[in-house]
Amino acid sequence: MKKEVDIRKVARQHVEVDDFFAGFSIKGAEIDQPLPQQMDNNVAVVLEQIAEEVGKCRACQLGSLRKNAVPGVGNPNARLVFVGEAPGADEDAKGEPFVGRAGKLLDKIIAAMGLSRQEVFICNILKCRPPNNRDPKPEEIISCLPFLRRQLEIIRPEVIVALGAHAAKTLLETNKPIGQLRGKFHEYYPAPEAEAIKFMATYHPAYLLRNYSQDNRAKVWEDMKQVLAEMNLPVPTKQK
Repeated sequence: MKKEVDIRKVARQHVEVDDFFAGFSIKGAEIDQPLPQQMDNNVAVVLEQIAEEVGKCRACQLGSLRKNAVPGVGNPNARLVFVGEAPGADEDAKGEPFVGRAGKLLDKIIAAMGLSRQEVFICNILKCRPPNNRDPKPEEIISCLPFLRRQLEIIRPEVIVALGAHAAKTLLETNKPIGQLRGKFHEYYPAPEAEAIKFMATYHPAYLLRNYSQDNRAKVWEDMKQVLAEMNLPVPTKQK
């Protein structure tokens, strides 16, 4: 039997966030607040810097086994961020998250919400593919999670959607099953003293492909309708 990962222990090991954002945050009233366009540019620049760091990272064995790092892709100013577990073979080959069968299903879910892939940001807990798509190891999560935390802090979306158990458990620091976590909002704090971000867990598209049923599909759609309502976006009356 696999030893269950202690998510709380993993998260505690990187609870301190470096002052990477010192140049982009307002420390006091004497500092002029950046204009909106400047802030937008800063976010894109920081995300690109994080992507470059991910590309050079060899903190765990996955850095030496991958074809391409998969830092994340999408709108730097996204109101909505999707977080999955780890890249698969298609993602490793292209260097972009969710481009295989599960990615095509995620695209359909996003389109059904009235959004496009270009409007959201998509990333994973791990930035490199585990061999044979195995589950992430604790030491790999420890090495990789700071990258994701920094991405979420600089983007500061209104809502984060965790796709699957690994993403939900890691970010919420819990070992509760996905069935207990989905269907309601939680709060995620990207850094100490940061404002909470609304957090919705749902089933991973790959799970839907393996366990397709009208019931599972309806559950994911109910989760997404809650996300749309939270963002004050129109909620389609029919599931697509």
